[in-house]
Amino acid sequence: MTTRGSAGPAGRMQIARGLKELRTRSGLTQSEVAKRASMSVGTVNRYETWQDRAKLRVPTIRALADACGASGAEREALSDLVRNLENGWWMDHPAVPEVMDPLMSFEAVAAYEHVYANALVPGLLQTPAYALALYQTRDVREEPDVIESKVDARVKRQAILDRSPALHLWVVLDEAVLRRSVGGPEVMAEQIDHLHSMAQRPHVDVQVLQFTLGAHAAGSGGHFVILGREGEGSPLDSMNVVYLELHRRGLYLDAPGEVQGYKLMFDYLRSQAADTAASLKLLAAARQEFTR
Repeated sequence: MTTRGSAGPAGRMQIARGLKELRTRSGLTQSEVAKRASMSVGTVNRYETWQDRAKLRVPTIRALADACGASGAEREALSDLVRNLENGWWMDHPAVPEVMDPLMSFEAVAAYEHVYANALVPGLLQTPAYALALYQTRDVREEPDVIESKVDARVKRQAILDRSPALHLWVVLDEAVLRRSVGGPEVMAEQIDHLHSMAQRPHVDVQVLQFTLGAHAAGSGGHFVILGREGEGSPLDSMNVVYLELHRRGLYLDAPGEVQGYKLMFDYLRSQAADTAASLKLLAAARQEFTR
C-alpha cells in the first residue's frame, strides 16, 4: 500500500510558519530569500505553504533559514522538525479519505479542539452503532466490509481522547443533533447515553444550543472545528487551524484573521448555549424521548 503524502500536515504547518516568521523578521521578500539561498522563488513559496505535499528536504530548510539570518538553534529546530515528521496510522487506513489527513494530524498535536455541530454528533463522540447507521445511509453503494472499515477508522480516531496529556474537547451541539433520529430509537438512546457519559470527563465539555434560543452566533453556518495549541511565542510551538466540513470534502483555514473570527464565534455560541450542568439534564431528557 502506498502512503499518501510525505509528511504530517501539522508538522508541515509548523515548518511553514517558522520559515515565514524568519523571513518576516528579516524584512526580506521571497525573491530576496530565493536569491540568497540560490533557489527559485517557487521553492521558497512552496516551503512556506503547509498544504503543499511535496517532499521536504533538510538541506533546503537549512539554506532558507540561513538566508533569513536564523540562529543556529532556530535552524536546527526546523531541521529536527523535518527529520521527525511521521505519518499517522490514518495515512495508510483504506477507509480514511485523504481530505481527513490534516484533521487527524492536527488532532494528534493539538491541546484543544472546539466543535460546533449543527446536524450530527461529532466523530470523536459517535458510538459505533451511530457511525454505522450514518455510513449505511450515506454510502448506500458501498460493500458491508468497506462500511465496517470506515466505522473501525472512526473508533480508532477516538483514541485521541484517552491520550496523556488529554486533548480538551469542547462541543456545542445544536438541539437538532439530539432530535434527528439516526439508526432508530435504540441507537439514539445509546448515543445520547454516550454523550452524557463523555460530557462528565474532566477534559470533555458538551453544551446544548436549544431551539428556544432562536437565532444564534453561527447563523446558517454549518459544522466547524477549531484545533489549537498555544506556544510560548514561537511559531514552532503554536498551532491554530479551522476545519470546515463540506460535502465529501473539507476546507482548512489558518490565516490568523479567519481563525480568530471562528474563535470569537465559538465563544459567542458557548455563551448562548445552556451551561454544562444544564446540558447534562437536557441530554438525559432527550434520551428519555427515545426510550418511551
